[in-house]
Amino acid sequence: MKLLFKQRFFSWFDSYDIYDEAGNTAFTVKGELAWGHLLRIYDASGNEVGCVKEKIFTFLPKFEMYLGENYIGCISKEFTFFKPQFNIDYNGWHVDGDWFEWDYAIMNSTGMNIATVSKELWNWTDTYVIDVHDPQDALCALMLVLAIDAEKCSRRD
Repeated sequence: MKLLFKQRFFSWFDSYDIYDEAGNTAFTVKGELAWGHLLRIYDASGNEVGCVKEKIFTFLPKFEMYLGENYIGCISKEFTFFKPQFNIDYNGWHVDGDWFEWDYAIMNSTGMNIATVSKELWNWTDTYVIDVHDPQDALCALMLVLAIDAEKCSRRD
């Protein structure tokens, strides 16, 4: 299953549209005013299905993941010199990025690929393609991409 993650062009807060392979809206992400990033995820029917909240006052960036109201894990950036890496205390997943921070691999604890993420260049806004092997993992993979994009955005500010 492929998802196209596209940031909205004119938005005061983080706001994204996520499309499936047929071009239909699969998810909508709306940022809210808060200390740190607060991103609420809605399905195509407008129901809130998840949330990513940045934890503030941490040495390295951390983001909490929620499915509905239920906490499922935390995404933590690791200290590295060249390639970005993130650990997730959800199902033993971890994320490795390339040197340019354009491409990422989401893997489980055995090294099996859960999803790949590629940044599309030459777009007006941040645009990623998320290729998820199991459609049931799509929402959690999306949460990881949101956290990575929010972390990159915070460094630019």
